[in-house]
Amino acid sequence: MHEYSIVQSLLDSCEENAVKNNATKVTKVVIKIGVMSGVEPELLRTAFDTFKEKTLCEEAEFVINIQQIVIKCNKCLNESVLKSIDYCCPKCKDTDIEILEGEDMYLMQLELE
Repeated sequence: MHEYSIVQSLLDSCEENAVKNNATKVTKVVIKIGVMSGVEPELLRTAFDTFKEKTLCEEAEFVINIQQIVIKCNKCLNESVLKSIDYCCPKCKDTDIEILEGEDMYLMQLELE
């Protein structure tokens, strides 16, 4: 389960940002997870709830936003949000596509006190 190492890195980043901003605690953590990131949101939530104890994030609300797959077709230049992992342009059906979003995980927002 790589979610545990991801959460440890996330908590380290939160604490680093809190210290830089002279905060005594983190009250909210908002992340964005792409559906193709390989990260399981519920496992990540469980890991966060487990590992946040005795950190500056102990009382933090953890918000997960799911990022759908956004592609650009290199043939017709159409940008689309895919409903399923089809790997083709919904407009022209060509498979020469570029994935613009949906593969990564980002720390989007921290609320500090």
